Amino acid sequence: MIINEIHSGFPVLSVLLFLPLIAAGVLMTMKDEAAAYRLALGASAAELLLALVVWYNFVPDIADMQFVEKLGPVLGVSYHLGVDGISMLFVPATAALSLLAVLYTDSSVKHNVRGYLAALLAFEATMMGAFMAVDLFFFWLFFVAELIPSYMLIVRWGTGSERKEAGANYLVYMLLASAAILVGFVLLAVNNGSAAGGFSFDYIELLKNPLPEKTQTLIFFILCLGFAIKAPLFPLHTWMPKVLEQGPVVGMSVFLVGIKLGAYAFLRFIIPLLPQAAQEWYWLLAVLGAVSMVYGALIALVQVNLRRVLAFASLSHMGVVMLGLFSLNFQGMQGGLLQMLNLGITGAGLFFVAGFLFTRMGPPDVTRMGGLQTHAPIMAMTFLIIGLAGIGMPGTSGFNGEHLVMLGAFKKHWVMALFVGIGTLLTASYFLWYYQRAFLGGTNKATSDFADLHLTEKFIAASLTGIIFWIGLYTTPFLLTMNGSIRAIEAHVATGVAQASADKLQGETVQ
Repeated sequence: MIINEIHSGFPVLSVLLFLPLIAAGVLMTMKDEAAAYRLALGASAAELLLALVVWYNFVPDIADMQFVEKLGPVLGVSYHLGVDGISMLFVPATAALSLLAVLYTDSSVKHNVRGYLAALLAFEATMMGAFMAVDLFFFWLFFVAELIPSYMLIVRWGTGSERKEAGANYLVYMLLASAAILVGFVLLAVNNGSAAGGFSFDYIELLKNPLPEKTQTLIFFILCLGFAIKAPLFPLHTWMPKVLEQGPVVGMSVFLVGIKLGAYAFLRFIIPLLPQAAQEWYWLLAVLGAVSMVYGALIALVQVNLRRVLAFASLSHMGVVMLGLFSLNFQGMQGGLLQMLNLGITGAGLFFVAGFLFTRMGPPDVTRMGGLQTHAPIMAMTFLIIGLAGIGMPGTSGFNGEHLVMLGAFKKHWVMALFVGIGTLLTASYFLWYYQRAFLGGTNKATSDFADLHLTEKFIAASLTGIIFWIGLYTTPFLLTMNGSIRAIEAHVATGVAQASADKLQGETVQ
């Protein structure tokens, strides 16, 4: 698999990386929290604008790595940034969710606003770096660096009484994941040195030098452990419900649920760099995806707190993504990537609604709710639209991705497609169950004087629903962005499998 690199005369990706980081540093020196909020808002808006400019100038339907910046390598490590059809969509998505999270800070954070904003912007910078990193070691550095602001957000701005325990639990899991990922990446770099005479973490170089099948299998399982924790997948998911319930209602939850870094890494690194192992063991990831989907949906169905519902819903949705990605065909991977984008918007959007509810009534427990549509019709409509997109209603962002996942899964094995269908039914069950009890029916005493969305919340709701209908009704630009890279990966997997079969046949002939 040969990927060309298109360099840019202006280091636009470096600006995207360092702008929120510099803004976070400046925020820590400020004393005026109102001024700090304005600075964070301005920096986030500039970041989104620049991300949209990059997307507008991105050449679609090709597999090339674009806007490339490279310094080094030194000892096999290089400052190497770039975006292709796989990573491009996550850059504006990260910037958009960050802007909305910063915007909502004025309503949701009551103490040390500048510290919260600094942590939020630092978190954004690490996510941007991870999506733009072409060097595997730099990806790992951003993965680890993300733990600092995320841990601070949980412990210092969490809303639960057990937030410190949740933060410690999160840290343990993520350190285990980062250790596994580092070991896997080092093995890739070392084996590249054996094959090509050069120790390298460079993604482009690693693609040029495929590894022996046995070596691929070892690295496959090591990396799968790390990325399955981050995704998360059953049974490595137990850190997430605690974090999403005990941590900040919006800030970190938007990133964890909205930015699918773990799933992205499966498509970015595991499938293209270890194609033979991915083809041999696809069934294992498909099983984990199916179990995650059914288990997460069934547990979500019996929850009463909206934040826990969304935590297990995220686990369930991740199962759908994995069934798409490990179909290992064009439609499946295309649908899996589109579902990552959709679930990023819908998952983050529902956590915003959870934040709207929390600021009015505390924990959004369905047993204390009822009849909210009467008092807050705009909030109810927002929740309904975002939830229907999560189900995959035609016209919304969820439909085309889920349709493509089902096509790809059926092409691989009909049982995989069956589980995608079961997942859709279960998603409708827990979402409509919560909507009926919380927003319909008689008014509960706790919500008798409930207020509808104010101006800032209306802007956030309109932005999210607008994106949902944009993706749902005009999916072509998003598909064109990813198609070239997806085709290249599909062809690379097919070539790797054919080469493995030829090598095996040759070995049997010699014997």
